[in-house]
Amino acid sequence: MKRTLLTGNGAAAWGARLAAVDYIPAFPITPQTEILETLAYWVDNGDLDTRLVTLESEHSMITAAGSSAATGVRTFTATSSQGLLHGMEMIYTVAGWRVPFVMVNVSRGLAAPLTLESDHNDIMAARDSGCLQLHCATCQEVLDSILMAYRLAEHPEIRLPVIVNLDGFYLSYTREPVAIPDDDASRTFVGEFDSGSIHFKAGAPLSHASAVLGGSTYSYFRYSQHLAAQRGLSVYEEIAEEFARTFGRRHDAVEGYRHEDAEYLFLMIGSFATKGKEAVNSLRDAGWKIGLIRPHMLRPFPVERIYSLARGKKAIAVIDQNISMGKGGVLHTELASALYGKPGAPPILASFIGGLGGRDLPYEELFEIAKTLRDSAAAGATPPPRLLYTETELLEMRKLQAIAGVRIPFEEVHHD
Repeated sequence: MKRTLLTGNGAAAWGARLAAVDYIPAFPITPQTEILETLAYWVDNGDLDTRLVTLESEHSMITAAGSSAATGVRTFTATSSQGLLHGMEMIYTVAGWRVPFVMVNVSRGLAAPLTLESDHNDIMAARDSGCLQLHCATCQEVLDSILMAYRLAEHPEIRLPVIVNLDGFYLSYTREPVAIPDDDASRTFVGEFDSGSIHFKAGAPLSHASAVLGGSTYSYFRYSQHLAAQRGLSVYEEIAEEFARTFGRRHDAVEGYRHEDAEYLFLMIGSFATKGKEAVNSLRDAGWKIGLIRPHMLRPFPVERIYSLARGKKAIAVIDQNISMGKGGVLHTELASALYGKPGAPPILASFIGGLGGRDLPYEELFEIAKTLRDSAAAGATPPPRLLYTETELLEMRKLQAIAGVRIPFEEVHHD
């Protein structure tokens, strides 16, 4: 095992390389392109024995990924943002085919307006597709998650695509120390792809098709897919345990940080959770009983694990880097449904939306969120949902709107 500085994109490429993938359908999109460039460089140099093919769109790319996996070929691909949405029809389709492969999504905000920076609305749009989802906070976790994702996707009780998500720019182009496992250890851990009944042999043709079904049979297959996704949680826990024994690094479905004696919790996903940990450390030094929980697995949603970490706390702040238009933060909604009616569930579940379009999340805002939690718990009243946005930022927007001669109402939004 060697340690080196890698970007999140570089770590993703190494994950695919160590998993000994056979086929890489590709289409470039910022900020994911470096993954494919790195893999193509290795292929050209003879360092990676695989077939890399560029397609004409993300729709074709995901179609090719599903088709190759359906013939028993270990497949890897990657996309981002508008690309993920362009291929969304096939995201649902390949999950319905029950074909196992791994796709990395490098999260980027969606148009319009257009941005190249990160938030989570792209990956949240795929959460109901049937693909399992792992969300990474560090470059090391990106590499490790891809190795575990192949074990998860190819498990005979799962057979579903797995999406490994990392934040654009904050991780994709940020170098961090990463331990690269040995080839032999990695390939022993991932194992050979046992494709079972899915294979392609010219001398023994076997047809694969997706039939047009009525409601009764359609319901059966869709619910079977749901049950397979749910089994992903227990299977993942077994894989994570084996990974920890093999490589000495543990990646639980839900990470708890300084949560045991905490009265208040942050709930976050992605790379900003590392800033959340630093804020927790500072607040702990100041005498606050606060911690953090971070779902690494988002689909299937780890309800019981989150409940076990949240039970008995006074208040939780959910910090979403997404917004479901007309409803609010997706994670806040999911956490509310997971905790509703359970004994000991925190009485205060506050919603904060921040980091949209790559906007930073300063420590000062995390400190203010902690104060809001404490005050709300003392008053016994949940605060209204809040956009993390300063008065200074609002004044700057007003100036720009005045120059452009337009004004969009903003007064009803709660902001800092």
